[in-house]
Amino acid sequence: MSAERPQYGEYATPEEQRARAGLPPVEADAPAAAPPSAPHVAPVSAPAPAAGKRVARPMDRLITFVLLGFGLVNVLTSIGGFTDLASTMNRTLEVLGMEGEFTNYSAARVWGVVAAIVMLAGYAATAWFAFRRLNSGRSAWWVPLAGFAVTMLLVSACLAVPMFGDPAFTGGMLAPPAG
Repeated sequence: MSAERPQYGEYATPEEQRARAGLPPVEADAPAAAPPSAPHVAPVSAPAPAAGKRVARPMDRLITFVLLGFGLVNVLTSIGGFTDLASTMNRTLEVLGMEGEFTNYSAARVWGVVAAIVMLAGYAATAWFAFRRLNSGRSAWWVPLAGFAVTMLLVSACLAVPMFGDPAFTGGMLAPPAG
């Protein structure tokens, strides 16, 4: 059995590689080349961004975090009103100056919980998207504003179901203005 022959110079000495490449042999009397010196690196206070990655501006980060903080406070304070939606609807009737009492309790119980879940999910999605944009170095200040608008549109649709299914609300909306 024959031994496997080296290919592509994997076992060849540097002299054999030069000979195969058609280069003249290295002279033994030639002075050894000085080893390359290490490149001078200036001290850097912050790591340079990777290629293609932008660095977020500090004001953008601050504004994004402040808006996300306001959003979190809004979510946490709204959950109580959603879990007791019938009482919230009665107060809304009073504020709007409409006669009657809210009576659509079963729909208020279901849709109040749905609205709370939608609000929590909307906030979580908004925060996740904002942090992804910040980590990639893109502007993110607008994400909490857009997330708030979309989430509140969905929550308002959830609240409209029991509201417009209640006779006191629909009667108050259809009644001619007093005056």
